[in-house]
Amino acid sequence: MSSESGVRRRTVPSGGLDLAVYEQGPADRPTVVLVHGYPDTHRVWDDVAADLAADHHVVRYDVRGAGASGRPSSRAGYRLDQLARDLFAVIEATSPGRPAHVVAHDWGSVQSWEAVTDREAPGRIASFTTMSGPCLDHVGHWMRERVSRPTPRHLAQLAGQGAHSWYIGAFHVPVLAPAVWRLVLGRNWGTVLRRLEGVTPREGHPQKGLAGDAVRGMELYRANMLPRAREPRRRTTPLPVQLIVLTKDRYVRPALTEGLERWAPRLWRRSLRASHWSALLRQGPTVARMVREFVAHQEGGPAAPELERARVGRPLKAVPSSPSSSPSSSSGPFAGKLAVVTGAGSGIGRATALAFAEQGAQLALCDIDLASAERTAELARLLGARADAWRVDVADAAAVDTFAAEVAAALGVPDIVVNNAGIGHSGSFLETTPKEWQRVLDVNLWGVINGSRAFGALLKERGTGGHIVNVASAAGYLPSRMLAAYATSKAAVLMLSDCLRAEVASAGIGVSAICPGIVNTNITRTTTFSGLDAEQQAARQRRFAGMYARRNYPPEKVAAQILRAVRTGRAVVPVTPEAKVAHALTRLSPGLLRRAARFRVG
Repeated sequence: MSSESGVRRRTVPSGGLDLAVYEQGPADRPTVVLVHGYPDTHRVWDDVAADLAADHHVVRYDVRGAGASGRPSSRAGYRLDQLARDLFAVIEATSPGRPAHVVAHDWGSVQSWEAVTDREAPGRIASFTTMSGPCLDHVGHWMRERVSRPTPRHLAQLAGQGAHSWYIGAFHVPVLAPAVWRLVLGRNWGTVLRRLEGVTPREGHPQKGLAGDAVRGMELYRANMLPRAREPRRRTTPLPVQLIVLTKDRYVRPALTEGLERWAPRLWRRSLRASHWSALLRQGPTVARMVREFVAHQEGGPAAPELERARVGRPLKAVPSSPSSSPSSSSGPFAGKLAVVTGAGSGIGRATALAFAEQGAQLALCDIDLASAERTAELARLLGARADAWRVDVADAAAVDTFAAEVAAALGVPDIVVNNAGIGHSGSFLETTPKEWQRVLDVNLWGVINGSRAFGALLKERGTGGHIVNVASAAGYLPSRMLAAYATSKAAVLMLSDCLRAEVASAGIGVSAICPGIVNTNITRTTTFSGLDAEQQAARQRRFAGMYARRNYPPEKVAAQILRAVRTGRAVVPVTPEAKVAHALTRLSPGLLRRAARFRVG
């Protein structure tokens, strides 16, 4: 056994070969075994291992045929049953008498599935975290089910995964495939990773002997792929499984994980906006956090809020501070997601909250009117969602910071933030008083700034992406002599959204600006007007409310566009016909819009 920089090396015999095993961290802490894929070595886990070693006993090993481990003499030495025995041997040697938590990536995950679904697994493995490597038997059943039920969606999934798995067929080509690895890829692996994955290789990527490891590693595919595709077995596991879906993976598409709960009933499904190798080489601390939370829970600790939301098939629990909350729906495209909606007490905010609730999201709602926010939460619970309400003045930066901190503590960092709260005001520039300007900008602009800053910082620190929606208005690009303060505030929201989008794109955070036109909401009943007394204000409010009611464009249609923007990542979304026409005219004939702005409406 040798020690260098806190890493202790030993060899573990298995199946006639010696496996190179590397340990670090306190030996009396829970053991986490990291299993690498193809064509990697244990070094691909460097960042994750360094993070976890602070409070875990971390074990890595070079799988047979790779790195410093022994090399099988025949294809049979690469079969899944032998690879599973290797994992069991490493666990027995490094964690005697105590099951270990297995974390695996790529082919490391494929071979770990073989062990996890073995009858002996419960006594040796405490939990399994899998990334970018399915059980080959599960894939075989997945393919058969889609061939037997060839719906357009199933055919698209088969074609998509087939296109991303082209290399599997290439690896079965004799002579040519090994030659390409030795002469081309082996010498330029660093360039390949930079161009395809956007990551900078470090020691172990590339490495001395990479080409030889890669050529030998092709036997993994040749020994296992076709047999499992032809005759997939029924492989289930009673163990807790954490699935981390890499949403930008070029090789294992998210669709391939559909139905996994059939084989692993105790399943937690989480997403990470990362490509195949960038998850480990760039986002190692984020992966380590997910592993740490999962291991802590399986060791008897309470589930972190985000982990609790990730549980598949189990209703969410209410937090102690909200005894009236009811379980959340576990189905729908936003199942397991947490959405924050400001100004949720009425109009677009309420409609958006209920739309997310219908599609499985958990909700954190706020409004300056707590009773209205609580009513929205109550309606969301009737739809099966978990919903909690806060009273928040979005114009108060400290209040928004407190709101964000309380949401994160009670429910976890949200996945979606909708900065919707806003007020209306009508008046020309010279008529609008400084106090009126301040009120409009405080809510419409600073409210968005405060929400984007408080929650954007949490999203970026978490490192798993997310989406921020800022509700602007068609007035943001449609000038009007009678909407000086309101239009200015909404135009600023549009530019803020563009700037923020550029800043957080690299963190996987999307930003959308929603631009409704005339929508039938309560904002018309609370809009203020410059230069009018109280009686005149009330009369003008009734007039505008009646006009918007006759237009009768419901807030539910805006909510549908908000959900679509989150799914598609669209940057600017005009809503209502007049908003779309005006948006087109900003490009085709901006001068016409400027001339039209001279006319007084209302």
